Amino acid sequence: MRPFHVRVPQEDLDDLRARLRATRWPARMPDTGWSRGAPQSYLQELAAYWRDGFDWRATEARINAFPQFMTTIDGADIHFLHVRSPEPDAVALLLTHGWPGSFIEFLEVIGPLTDPRAHGGDPADAFHVVVPSLPGFGFSGPITEHGWALPRVASLWAGLMASLGYERYLPQGGDLGASVSIILGAMDTEHVLGTQVNFLFAAPSGDPAEPADLDAAELGRLQRLGTFVDEGSGYMKLLATRPQTVGYGMTDSPVSQLAWSVEKFYEWSDSEKSPEDAIDRDTLLSHVSLYWLTGTGASSAHLYADNAPFLPITSAPPPPLPGVPGPLGVTVYPADLAQPVRRLAESRNPRIVRWTEAPRGGHFAAMEQPDLFVSELREFRRAAEGR
Repeated sequence: MRPFHVRVPQEDLDDLRARLRATRWPARMPDTGWSRGAPQSYLQELAAYWRDGFDWRATEARINAFPQFMTTIDGADIHFLHVRSPEPDAVALLLTHGWPGSFIEFLEVIGPLTDPRAHGGDPADAFHVVVPSLPGFGFSGPITEHGWALPRVASLWAGLMASLGYERYLPQGGDLGASVSIILGAMDTEHVLGTQVNFLFAAPSGDPAEPADLDAAELGRLQRLGTFVDEGSGYMKLLATRPQTVGYGMTDSPVSQLAWSVEKFYEWSDSEKSPEDAIDRDTLLSHVSLYWLTGTGASSAHLYADNAPFLPITSAPPPPLPGVPGPLGVTVYPADLAQPVRRLAESRNPRIVRWTEAPRGGHFAAMEQPDLFVSELREFRRAAEGR
């Protein structure tokens, strides 16, 4: 394992600003809000701020405040944060991000998770926190090979935690990170104490009698999932089937990368007029800048292609994730792109020990509702440990 320090060359930042100045914008169409994608007026204003107001060096300083490392496992160079708690009885916690997020999602919650005593919490809830970047994302990329199915990623994470000396740990994730965490909970049962997710697809099994047993609210959740598959999954179908073609734009044009990311930060967050209703502007641009400066827009897209059989991109539901034999915790945020039906989730995961319907928040829980995110992890750990 090699200590890692972020320092982007100044010429890369100068190139980004030059490209933003030279953006070729399409002809202005009638304003339809976000219904046809990121509105041009909003994107132009945000791009101007990215060019003239955003400070990547401040993001670097924020990242470099945490111990971070590079390691090579299964042929992949993996970047991760590793922050040990001062509390002797802390339990290891493995946090996995998704797309279009990154490890930056978790920076604000690391302090309360690792040192609850210093943040008004109970020291018995302390965690040692490990935050890796998915293969092909950020400083764990770009990757130059195919074959990164999520079970392979989960196996890599199990190897990472073993190499750090953790005999017991809790995986947690949202988006793609939720799938990795669930697979890991089913795969590494000897070492996983419990699994917690803030995103879960729980599709019907295909039994025609099953929907007849659901109430109106549960059927509404299934309908919302169906609407997402029919109307909101275009990005996923493109990334899963034509990642190379899409990747050229994200690698050559910063505004293309910005539009791809910001649309989802708006659509999946607890926001009304813009994603900044839910997520700070500089934090949004930190994520976009990370993808741009590491050239991982394309390689992160290839992870979708490597996992196309497991994604809801056709009328036929994908095969379900494996059931988690150990304790499972699920937090459902009301503005997320889909909400699972608890009865369907329990049919595959009989040991759901904590299920929370959060009062607010969306897909990017650690950024949108950091206090609630931390509280849920503490409560789940107590439930998993039986205390």
